[in-house]
Amino acid sequence: MLGSVALGQDPLDALEIPDGTTAEEHDLVTDGDIVVGGQSTVEFGVRGRNVLAGERVTFGGDIEAESDCRLDVWCDVAGNVLVGDDAYLGERVHVGGRLMVSGDLDIGDDVDIEEGFEANGWIVIRNPVPTLVFYFLVLSQLLSIGENDAADELAAALTGDSEEDPLVIPRGSTVSDDAWRVSTPATIGDGCRLHGNVRAAAIDVGRDNNVFGSLRAREDIDIGAGTQVHGDVTTRDGTVSVADGAHVRGDISCSALELHDGAEVDGTIRASGDIRLIQPDPDADGDPTPSESSTTESATTADPAGGSSPSESANSPEEPESTADANPSASPAAEGPANSDPTAEPRPDPDAAPDPE
Repeated sequence: MLGSVALGQDPLDALEIPDGTTAEEHDLVTDGDIVVGGQSTVEFGVRGRNVLAGERVTFGGDIEAESDCRLDVWCDVAGNVLVGDDAYLGERVHVGGRLMVSGDLDIGDDVDIEEGFEANGWIVIRNPVPTLVFYFLVLSQLLSIGENDAADELAAALTGDSEEDPLVIPRGSTVSDDAWRVSTPATIGDGCRLHGNVRAAAIDVGRDNNVFGSLRAREDIDIGAGTQVHGDVTTRDGTVSVADGAHVRGDISCSALELHDGAEVDGTIRASGDIRLIQPDPDADGDPTPSESSTTESATTADPAGGSSPSESANSPEEPESTADANPSASPAAEGPANSDPTAEPRPDPDAAPDPE
């Protein structure tokens, strides 16, 4: 269920939004799993394959999990919780609506479900170990005793058969219709539709996205081809790269800017460092590197500055044309007296006709 999340002391070290994720009016929807780090606030409802939340996570809407749902201690859900398979609720979890579980229900002490619950499988009331802690303890124990095959099987079981990347929200984050605030780098996949300003250490936006908000980071910001950003793009110490076909409907403020050919910026560009306009090289198959584009630009800017060199090169082909024009003009001038001879030549021609007669 953890998908591509690395196992370690802090596996949730980045905001990762997979391809095709959409922020609807009340819900955050993705095809894969949803993993939320502890002490985070998600003001949306969430809808995905598996939903896993750490301790003290707050959800502002409903939770809909196609497979399992695991909520750690002190989690708070404002709406309903609908689970397709099994549900695991830690102690002191609060559900503001109704809990509906198609499979088994493992529930801890002092759980508050305001509108009741229903489970089609077994119901076990106990104080389960926090989900992530339990998984890491089992994996570490298996590895310590040399049971690598068993550890691989457990990791494969946690991963499940889903080929979709999970939606990962790191610890201590805030996700709402107004802003996505994380202290880690953020990665947005392709074909996403998001609402809210994105605040992160660094931001990498994929292709063909629609972001209805601004982007702000301390480090680099990369905007993929075909992506539209309906807001400003700001970085304190990094470089902003806008790919071909991307459209920024706002201002750009950065240390350095790489603007590819075909990118559009509606607002003002402010850069304390270099601004490089990258154009495709017609002679090369791949995209040009920034260094190649900068050299071509310097060459193009040098051409008008050195206007004498192109004019000289232009005059050199014109000179032979002028000399060629002068040669025929000189020949008829020199042949001026000879021009009377050709006029005299046709006169004796009729005279010569009777000679053969």
